[in-house]
Amino acid sequence: MKQAPVIIRHSTIDDLQVLMQLYRESREIMLSCGDVNQWKEGYPSEEIVRKDIESGNGYCVEEGGKIIGAFAFITGDDPTYKVIEGAWTDDSQPYGTIHRLGSFKSSKGVAAACFDWCWNQIHNLRIDTHEDNVIMRHCIEKGGFCFCGIIHLLNGDPRLAYQKVL
Repeated sequence: MKQAPVIIRHSTIDDLQVLMQLYRESREIMLSCGDVNQWKEGYPSEEIVRKDIESGNGYCVEEGGKIIGAFAFITGDDPTYKVIEGAWTDDSQPYGTIHRLGSFKSSKGVAAACFDWCWNQIHNLRIDTHEDNVIMRHCIEKGGFCFCGIIHLLNGDPRLAYQKVL
């Protein structure tokens, strides 16, 4: 049987409840793999997801007309990426940043679809994750990103930072 094509589209406010369930399942996946530190206390909140939608930075990954994943994609400077313990591969060109990449437990290929789509938008991508997020680290490295160093979120929490450039 032929698999339905994966489609990336802007998230809409009508997607909000499905996205919140998706992020709940993503947190459960992280917890089951030992990552208890990354998406604590209900992150991302409904307010954050709503802001992603309203700003046009929220995206859904669909297969067969059903949402299987989601992410935020922002082009332009990210304040948390200004300072890095290490060095960006290319710090001279505009870049896009991938945040809040998540999927339902039954979904496959969401990270690869996200990375491919983002790469088609701009050939300079950045992403970060918690050191305990083994699944995401594997996906990021498989996606062709190179480890660049440690960045700190606005609250001071450290994250492993990666970049993929042409």
